[in-house]
Amino acid sequence: MSEPGTRAGRVRIDAALVGRLVAAQFPQWADLPVRPVAQRGWDNRTFHLGEHMTVRLPSAGAYVAQVEKEHAWLPFLAPRLPLAVPVPLAKGAPGEGYPWAWSVYPWIDGETAALERIADPVQFAADLANFLAALQGIETAGGPAPGAHNFHRGGPLATYDAETRRAIAALDGRIDAGAVSEVWEAAQSAPWRGPPVWLHGDVSAGNLLVRDGRLGAVIDFGCCGVGDPACDLAIAWTLFEGAGREAFRAGLPLDDAAWARGRGWTLWKALIVWAALPAANPQGAEASRRIIDDLIADASV
Repeated sequence: MSEPGTRAGRVRIDAALVGRLVAAQFPQWADLPVRPVAQRGWDNRTFHLGEHMTVRLPSAGAYVAQVEKEHAWLPFLAPRLPLAVPVPLAKGAPGEGYPWAWSVYPWIDGETAALERIADPVQFAADLANFLAALQGIETAGGPAPGAHNFHRGGPLATYDAETRRAIAALDGRIDAGAVSEVWEAAQSAPWRGPPVWLHGDVSAGNLLVRDGRLGAVIDFGCCGVGDPACDLAIAWTLFEGAGREAFRAGLPLDDAAWARGRGWTLWKALIVWAALPAANPQGAEASRRIIDDLIADASV
């Protein structure tokens, strides 16, 4: 049975609903205007609350566990990290027809990462590596192990083996299925044997904020946990290239096996995204193709 809302388990969330929730539960903020942020997101819907806060609401039941996790762990992680990360200000309860807990956060200035906004891609890559190295160095006792709350980020790639192989079969003729399968099998043949470390779980361009051309903040820790950090390496192929990719790798204390698994995580996502794209989206297909070609080339070096 699906969660309340749409057939996909999603709930209709708009500024009017957010305004009612805030007024009912946080009357001190009831007079502040509510408006959507520029990028609405998928796992969560985010709205400006006045000029200095945001309201963040899970869009479906699969993302609800992330609320408690972020409230429990972001106050612990934030002071131990070299860049700004969002720390919740308040937690809302179900109400006004909305069925789940939700959060109020401070607004963090910045634009989502894109190469044209980055002054020095090599420095940006090094700064991100430094952030992730600091994250991996934080004490993990009691931290959330991989599971449904973060879609098994930090766990074994075998979780997504069947899905990946179905995508390879579906795309056969549009990709070099043999070379892609080699990258995937190599990733699964490089098991992680280290101690669990903190991982962000979704290091993507949309979760990196640029200020004055530099990396200024890392947001959206909904997929965070403790485990194998290889999933955090996908940004090496989805955003960086050339010297930037090399600087990112040089800044992280990870072995070749970790990078093989990182290629695997990146390949899985690129394949399932491409396989799900409609034929009318050639731009999306081309982006996935570029990533997959980079992964094949990188694995062969």
